[in-house]
Amino acid sequence: MLHPDLPKAGSNQSPYGTWKSPITSDLVAGSGVTLYEIFLDGATLYWVEGRPQEGGRSVLVRRNLDGTISDVTAAPFNVRNRVHEMGGGAALAAKGIVYFSHFADNRLYRQEGDAEPKPIAQNSNSRYAEPVIDHGRNRLICVREDHKSEGGEPVNLLVSIPLNGAASEDVLVSGADFYSTPRISPDGQKLSWLSWNHPNMPWMGTELWVGEFDAEGKILGSGLVAGSDDESIFQPEWSPNGTLTFVSDRNGWWNFYREKDGKAEAILPMEAEFARAQWVLGMSTYGFVSETKLVCCYVQQGVGHLAVLNLTEGSLTDIDLPYTEYSQLRVSGNQVFVLAGGLNQPTSLVQFDLATSKLEVVRRSIDALENATVSAYLSYPRFVEFPSGNRTAFAWYYPPTNPDYQPLPDEKPPIIVKSHGGPTSCASSALNLRNAYWTSRGYAVVDVDYSGSTGYGRSYRNRLHLQWGIVDVEDCANVVKYLAAQGWVDGTRAFIMGGSAGGYATLCALVFGDTFRAGASYYGISDLEVLVAEDTHKFESRYTDWLIGKYPEKKETYRARSPIHFTERLSAPIIFFQGEDDKIVPPNQAELMVEALRSKGLPVSYLLFKGEGHGFRRAENISRALDAEFDFYTSILFPKVAG
Repeated sequence: MLHPDLPKAGSNQSPYGTWKSPITSDLVAGSGVTLYEIFLDGATLYWVEGRPQEGGRSVLVRRNLDGTISDVTAAPFNVRNRVHEMGGGAALAAKGIVYFSHFADNRLYRQEGDAEPKPIAQNSNSRYAEPVIDHGRNRLICVREDHKSEGGEPVNLLVSIPLNGAASEDVLVSGADFYSTPRISPDGQKLSWLSWNHPNMPWMGTELWVGEFDAEGKILGSGLVAGSDDESIFQPEWSPNGTLTFVSDRNGWWNFYREKDGKAEAILPMEAEFARAQWVLGMSTYGFVSETKLVCCYVQQGVGHLAVLNLTEGSLTDIDLPYTEYSQLRVSGNQVFVLAGGLNQPTSLVQFDLATSKLEVVRRSIDALENATVSAYLSYPRFVEFPSGNRTAFAWYYPPTNPDYQPLPDEKPPIIVKSHGGPTSCASSALNLRNAYWTSRGYAVVDVDYSGSTGYGRSYRNRLHLQWGIVDVEDCANVVKYLAAQGWVDGTRAFIMGGSAGGYATLCALVFGDTFRAGASYYGISDLEVLVAEDTHKFESRYTDWLIGKYPEKKETYRARSPIHFTERLSAPIIFFQGEDDKIVPPNQAELMVEALRSKGLPVSYLLFKGEGHGFRRAENISRALDAEFDFYTSILFPKVAG
């Protein structure tokens, strides 16, 4: 059911945008956690959760064999890393011992039981991710990123770290710009990994390599299995019988393949995506049940599914669960663990038993939804396809919902367009309180999977090639026209907001178009030249080659698509939100725009948050930003009320 029935409106008549709601900013910011990673140690389940109430600290949590749940890492330990700046793959558990990266010093730690964690990674100025244990050689193998004290681009490697107390770390693989997903074969004799080079991002082109260990545990020789500049490989895994399995988009869709006689053999050609854009390390969309069966999650037309893939027959059987979004899938025997969310379900860590079909929710990201009062104010989306020029684009539309109110006669609601980050990413269909904050106050919300988003095949992703700041912005404007034509929203009262690349789309829409009354930019990009020439980090430093063109050869194109140079066209108010410690989109990107707008006397607000990076993690800052955005929109819709 993709659109549950909404509660009937109450008799209290009031304009859209003025409704009172129990879903406060404090409730949004402090009622739950962010679930990041899942991993297993035999039958023991571990996960990492971010806690806004603890200053955004990421905590390693364990479910014990007796079913009790307990924290593994105590304050001040923060289980995060900054490899590729985006992080991911921050922890591992093996034989009751956990290994994790601590965000404060970037070192890798070993913790046994309740003992104090001890550092095992000795290299200064290095960061570590995706550790896997090499039991036969008593060591960890992981991604290491070396930062030079004198500056310059970091160096990425695959290294081994001994667990016997020795200080040396051996470099196993080097030479590529980036590495991910090291995996040891079941017999312990081979290592597989992914690598890619500038200017590629991992969803553009990666290579899958396999190397053999020599007697000393070094890589004796290696060979390319699959991948190229035009083929994206995702999550290589060894099956229980030693067959290398992976996901590739060589046919235009991220589908399953296996290595056979030195070639890639298709397992199940299908117009569906069995992978996601690898923005962070440690991602997983499938796991083996046996030599002949695996469990996987995939996306088709924006909707996620969980399924069993029979490797012998090449057949796929969906598992009927109340979710539309899946990630971080792990398997142990018949037990499937996955992060799942749905239109009326918050993202949760769930366990599904393949033998009994029993579903258990282990941990919800939002506890407040168990409150019946809060549940009555939730809005459930419908998936929409809409025309945008000569294209079809997609979005999730959330109507305003509040059981205590009804709008004025013949009034249509104002609309907030959400432009997701990335830009190679996708809108989430999982229930979240941030959307409900707006819809319960009388705003409609639409979360746009603009051209370039994932979940619709490589050709849809490639629409953004050399077109960033154009087709994504057009789609955000055209969805307003479509929804207004349906009679669902008031197209003259449209707002746009987004973070990072979504913030860039927001600024472009306001500077180069006239669809929106105002916007909110969260750590958005205003000057593409400054970003590419001076400020951005290694992982994304050549991303704009694909999105816009090679710099400085396409210098004029960069300038033409940078909102900072065209503030004279702007008449719409903007509010900016920025983290002081953001290394991905530094504060000067917002401050350049704010200064330009203020010099012209245009309405502008700017909130800079100390201790925040690229995305806000602290409850008090999340709450403050949300209320400030609401007050900003209110001042525009109802200037006399606001004044």
